[in-house]
Amino acid sequence: MGLVAVCSRSTSRSSYACIMVTMMLLLAYMPCEAHLSSTFYDKMCPNALNTIRTSIRTAVSSERRMAASLIRLHFHDCFVQGCDASILLDEAASTTSERNARLNLNSARGFNVIEAAKSQVESICPGVVSCADILAVAARDASVAVGGPTWTVKLGRRDSTSASLSQAETDLPRFTDGLEKIISLFDNKGSHTIGQAQCVTFRDRIYNNASDIDAGFASTRKRRCPTNAPDGDSNLAPLDLVTPNSFDNNYFKNLIQRKGLLESDQILFSGGSTDSIVSEYSKSPATFNSDFASAMVKMGDIDPLTGSSGVIRKLCNSIN
Repeated sequence: MGLVAVCSRSTSRSSYACIMVTMMLLLAYMPCEAHLSSTFYDKMCPNALNTIRTSIRTAVSSERRMAASLIRLHFHDCFVQGCDASILLDEAASTTSERNARLNLNSARGFNVIEAAKSQVESICPGVVSCADILAVAARDASVAVGGPTWTVKLGRRDSTSASLSQAETDLPRFTDGLEKIISLFDNKGSHTIGQAQCVTFRDRIYNNASDIDAGFASTRKRRCPTNAPDGDSNLAPLDLVTPNSFDNNYFKNLIQRKGLLESDQILFSGGSTDSIVSEYSKSPATFNSDFASAMVKMGDIDPLTGSSGVIRKLCNSIN
């Protein structure tokens, strides 16, 4: 059984897009009760998916890193109140924005890309397609755009009229979390192979001279990550040295070589229960791709608003 997850590690100072691979073990057994359908818009807005796909391809073509940002944005949405586009809401008198949570502030990105896709969909089918569905489709299309797997996105979600800053503070994994904490977080809900991290999130790891990090790798990373904060705090480094902007299994090969950039990366291959899964994924890209796609489908089923619940926002960042 594969262990795939979409996990984030960030602080209020970090501005990186990372799509993490941590778990599918529990997602695989999560019951699917959402009343969603891949054909939901076939009659109401038959060109919706093509319109979203074109918009996302354009955005990723302009900035390849955006693919990781969009997958992460979908993950951060689904883990707080369910897949309801609550993360897209701006701060307002009646709404406390999840964007201000420590794990999102100056870190979560891609909001403008989703807003642009929504605008294009609204121009052909006003008031029909939800921001929550656009975000789910965007994650899939972003994966494909950088050579990752595809999957069938189930549709029919509606948008929330509220957000939860407090839940965002408690339900999103941190870059320093240990394996047990990461697993417990995913146990309540249900991968990252591309993206970048800021120096502030991995400085301690590369300077602590521990046995779980390759000395040459640490030396390379020190070049753009000075010893003393706040110097270089925002300097970026790719999670994957070999293919930083492509979706593949090199991330797992790096872990076996003790070249995980973040603490919560390397913990996946550190003599624990996930070592065998990392080994399997390092040898079989097909297995990883399949498990990742399955995990994304499962994640998209987390507590969606359907039927008469929620609304269809005209603008993704506002309930008005």
